[in-house]
Amino acid sequence: MTLADDPLWGPPFALAQEAKTPLLLERLNELTLWHRDRCPAYARYLAAMGMPLKAQSLTELPWLPVGVFKSHDLRSIPESEVFRVLTSSGTTGQQVSRIAIDREAALLQTRALSAVIGALVGPRRLPMLIIDAAATAGRTAAFNARTAGVLGMMTFGRAHAFALTDDMQPDLSAITAFLDKHGHEPFLMFGFTFVVWAQFLQALAGRGLDFGQGLLIHSGGWKKLHDQAVDNGAFKAALRDGLNLRRVHNFYGMVEQIGSIFLEDEDGFLHCPSFAEVIIRDPATWEPAAAGQTGIIQVLSILPRSYPGHAILTEDLGAWFPEQPGSAWQGRRLRVQGRIPRAELRGCGDVGGG
Repeated sequence: MTLADDPLWGPPFALAQEAKTPLLLERLNELTLWHRDRCPAYARYLAAMGMPLKAQSLTELPWLPVGVFKSHDLRSIPESEVFRVLTSSGTTGQQVSRIAIDREAALLQTRALSAVIGALVGPRRLPMLIIDAAATAGRTAAFNARTAGVLGMMTFGRAHAFALTDDMQPDLSAITAFLDKHGHEPFLMFGFTFVVWAQFLQALAGRGLDFGQGLLIHSGGWKKLHDQAVDNGAFKAALRDGLNLRRVHNFYGMVEQIGSIFLEDEDGFLHCPSFAEVIIRDPATWEPAAAGQTGIIQVLSILPRSYPGHAILTEDLGAWFPEQPGSAWQGRRLRVQGRIPRAELRGCGDVGGG
């Protein structure tokens, strides 16, 4: 079966849950065997844990804790086929995850991101204001989560402008020049959540700048905002009141699992694309949690073939909700509620993290 024929590679939110689940289970079971045969460390893990090689449900799939990618070099391809090593961002002294991908995985990752973001912004490339510094996009030698995020999102825009200087202060001349040229037509914006809040919104609110035609897509850095008692609703309200920015969409993803790109719709929920899924586990029993029950987020994706990352238990808390009947975006919905207490702080949205 080619990608063009695979229902999981159709419009990313069009497949109803009932049709999606058995297709995902088949593909993910195949990936378990694929990685067992190609990654000796993963094969030893499966044997030691006594996990089934053919799961009867998505919740039975063998999963890895996300922290293992900080301590182990797990890959299912020869070193000669490694095209790029992705690293998670971290504050000074932290270990980072190292994810090896080949050219096929890189192409699939780009296709997945294009499908998900395209469902929101449409096929036309819009003028784009990046809420970051040009130096971030230039760090290709250390291809971390923040650099990868900026470069990946830049493909959906044109006439790119960077809103921040290299010392992470607002570049008022660049911002006003962009608005003068493009502010009267729809334009795209992207930035990491805490950077948008601390380095952009706080400095520009009240200056009379009008971002009313903008569409902001943002992700990462929620931990610091939660510490400041700023939730998603307050974040959106501040952008609306301070910058007249009304179209704001969060997305949830991680470098450890390519393909898990959960995008926020107008309903305020994060939506699972057809090629990925979310499970919530009760931290006391590890059993799957019911809809609406808070637990630890587990993510599934059919994209990781170069490393055994198709089923990962994260360090984040959240709750899942069933698909909304009649909605244009089908599939499970997700709300992320923060980090597990005492979990290592990720740095992808940190101003100084790079």
